[in-house]
Amino acid sequence: MTATTLRAGLIGLGSMGRHHARVLAGLDGVTLVGVVDPMGDKNGWAQGAPVLSTVDELIALGVDYAVVACPTALHEQVGLQLAEAGVCALVEKPLADTVEGARRLVDAFESRGLVAGVGHIERCNPALRSMRARLEAGELGDVYQVVTRRQGPFPHRIADVGVVKDLATHDIDLTGWVTGSAYTSIAAHTVSKSGRPHEDMVSAVGRLSDGTMVNHLVNWLSPLKERFTSVTGERGTFIADTLTADLTFHSNAAVTTEWEALQAFRGVSEGDMIRYAIQKREPLLVEHELFRDAVRGTSNDICTLRQGLRTVEVAAAVLESANTGATIRLTESTGQDQGRRDDHT
Repeated sequence: MTATTLRAGLIGLGSMGRHHARVLAGLDGVTLVGVVDPMGDKNGWAQGAPVLSTVDELIALGVDYAVVACPTALHEQVGLQLAEAGVCALVEKPLADTVEGARRLVDAFESRGLVAGVGHIERCNPALRSMRARLEAGELGDVYQVVTRRQGPFPHRIADVGVVKDLATHDIDLTGWVTGSAYTSIAAHTVSKSGRPHEDMVSAVGRLSDGTMVNHLVNWLSPLKERFTSVTGERGTFIADTLTADLTFHSNAAVTTEWEALQAFRGVSEGDMIRYAIQKREPLLVEHELFRDAVRGTSNDICTLRQGLRTVEVAAAVLESANTGATIRLTESTGQDQGRRDDHT
């Protein structure tokens, strides 16, 4: 596709939809031609674009692609409508609320050769993009462990899913993305303390295909808002704070110590710490620029539907493990096969 102006639509004007509208309205090479929300636009978030009641009305306007920011339970229905009409789509994460629904979306867009992606926005966080580039360059050497903590107060915007599908999917996706490895097993525990039907805390331990250990702690029960990712390897540890987009490197010590008490320790010891200077652009704007370029055919730096499906599969395995007390084994073929369960003995 040429670099002519693309006609874009938006479906959903909620907590994320309003930000998508803001970015789309100012995005170079894109015109926001319509917004779908049956509730209307009482807050003026549509940026002057016509507000429609149905997806069919948006399709009738003629759009090159649409951003799907409606509730997760509607992603499959809306996505299938867009695919049937030949419209490319950027779907907010998670891709769908079930593994089966996510697979149907993958099939619908791939079978028609349409560009489609999932809005796993942490891939566009400056700290994580820098971390991934450094890992690919081998700056950490062999990777041993990935640890994430994502916690904070309950967001009243969420009503249809629990903390695993809403928040843990961020960490599942970013872990596979920064390491380039797939989950092969996961074991988890959840609790529900807020009186809602869904879980509001999860602790999970997993392993990736290259042997890397993974730990995730995610909750809606903490007054402290934290977005922490650490990757530990043979040369030290990268720590990313995605709230501030800061990346630091803690290196293994390269000097010999004369302190007898420390000499007895045969592992690594504390070395230098580097805080990297990183250009900090808005992640949502970067996400839209990358997807726009993918629709034009000039870039492929997006989270594909098949990758989004893998995240839904792992999230489902997290919930299955929590419900059954089992460690769930996952195949390495992204988006292809069901996991299998190994019960504890």
